[in-house]
Amino acid sequence: MEEKLALSWSGGKDACMALHRLHEQGKHVAVLVTTVPVEMGRTFGHGEKSEMVALQGEALNIPVYFIECTYDSYKESFIEALLHLKNTFGITGIAYGDLYLDEHRQWGTEVAEEAGLKAFYPLWTTREHALDALKNFIQSGYKATVIRIRDDSLEPDWLGRELDESFVEDIREKDICPMGESGEYHTYVYDGPLFNRKIRLTKGNVILFEKSRKLEFTKFELA
Repeated sequence: MEEKLALSWSGGKDACMALHRLHEQGKHVAVLVTTVPVEMGRTFGHGEKSEMVALQGEALNIPVYFIECTYDSYKESFIEALLHLKNTFGITGIAYGDLYLDEHRQWGTEVAEEAGLKAFYPLWTTREHALDALKNFIQSGYKATVIRIRDDSLEPDWLGRELDESFVEDIREKDICPMGESGEYHTYVYDGPLFNRKIRLTKGNVILFEKSRKLEFTKFELA
């Protein structure tokens, strides 16, 4: 029986590469799942506007299911949403874009099991191979820009940078995970092999948070 999956979707490079890898493996991603805590009013993963994630779903021709939750009810809301998607989309599993953090894999696996689903980690590797994972993303043909950085990891001028060969050369000189697996930086993917249409972005202001900063886009639309 063909696997029909939900994919935990942040809008960044890891989730996008997980989608690409699953596609290569012949697994069908029926829906993208994004959490939106009411305390933020934005996506949990990157603090992004829900509209920008919805636009990615439109460009990929995959529906996006937003899980509205609170921080206190995050896990319970996630499981409830998976049960709903199991009944409505007939999903048999959920996939995640995590690379090597064991605690993330344990959480995702527990959530899947409680919903009676399989857990998939198509990108799972080791910390030592994180740079290779970044190179694979860049060579894959997808286009992404840095939308958020942690102040203790990168300087402000990293915001808005495109992920390309020069990015690889510069990030390898930093004492952080090249893929930003611990939240050192986040990205937004706007084009690539599985995109039916490119997303056109107009850079705007920078929002300052307590320990990070975020690049906002004043305009985003399908090209």
